[in-house]
Amino acid sequence: MSSIAPAPSVERFSRLQRAVAIPALALLVAAAGCATPRARVDAAAAPLSAVAASEAAPGAAAGAETPHRGGRSEEGAPPEKKSLTEFNKELTNPVSSLWSITFQQNNYLVSPSPGGGLRYSGNLLFQPVLPVSINEDWNLITRPVVPVFVRQPHPEPGAAAHVESTTGFGDVTLLQLVSPSPNLVGDWLLGLGPSWIFPSATSDFTGQGKWQVGPGAIAGYLSEKWIAGALVQDWISYGGSGSRRTSSMNLQPVLAYFLPDGWSVGYSGNVLANWEAKGSDVWTVPLGLSVAKVVKVGPLPIRIALGGQYMVVQPETYGQRWNVQVTLAPVLPKLIRGNLTEPSGLEFGLPKRGAGAP
Repeated sequence: MSSIAPAPSVERFSRLQRAVAIPALALLVAAAGCATPRARVDAAAAPLSAVAASEAAPGAAAGAETPHRGGRSEEGAPPEKKSLTEFNKELTNPVSSLWSITFQQNNYLVSPSPGGGLRYSGNLLFQPVLPVSINEDWNLITRPVVPVFVRQPHPEPGAAAHVESTTGFGDVTLLQLVSPSPNLVGDWLLGLGPSWIFPSATSDFTGQGKWQVGPGAIAGYLSEKWIAGALVQDWISYGGSGSRRTSSMNLQPVLAYFLPDGWSVGYSGNVLANWEAKGSDVWTVPLGLSVAKVVKVGPLPIRIALGGQYMVVQPETYGQRWNVQVTLAPVLPKLIRGNLTEPSGLEFGLPKRGAGAP
């Protein structure tokens, strides 16, 4: 069993500055860049135990600003003409055209050891979703996930039998997907691109201390009444503190049935894998249910969701057992309009009144 990592140093905080600057630069240059932050996967701490279901409310993503067919028939309609159910479909669809910000609070109960009782672990995630059209047929989907705080129980240094908790900033994740628009694929939901994890955590227990990269992909279908698909990301470390290697996967099923008046019910949870763990500590598999409702506060549509999860498969040490998830996702005005391949036609800033907000 590996030793407990030391407390954060000045060098660690310089890595924080670099890690925050890089995704910010990516957002400015690409006009777009997201996944699921995780707690540090130390053999002495819980593998994947503080992984947020960061994509549990997939939110809106990119799409050329053209009318869509089938399950997305109203996506190109003026916002004031859209029903609450249409907004719910777009905010659930990972490759729709809306900009949004998701605030997600996860409240886990984890088990430090078999029969050792349950401890609280939680995180608050800030997740902008910023779609931009490359051209009429292709879109760039940018999804940063910023863990505003992560609370993670872990063995007390020097006394492994005792459990204490650390709260701090987590590792920032950036997912960038290129997705074909409905002009090419109709109601199919497809996307592929890189996913990054930056070692921005302020504690060894609220992050992994590793630079990581890997593929991300989305595949699914949106009908008039339901959506079915999956968003998967897989990372492997290529730098950072220590000689250990990290390798993990996050698979988020996207399953929901849409009801009248902006209501929906669906699956809640993320399937997690820690490829560096052994035996029963590799997988976390939740069984969960989410209920969501879109409401309007003035002209602003907001999606509110409440989900509950029980982990039918979980690591024996610091594995997640239960999670109650609360999500708030307001729609944003689209601040970058037009196609990236036609720079002269790009528009920036708030749209004029009556011209598509939000």
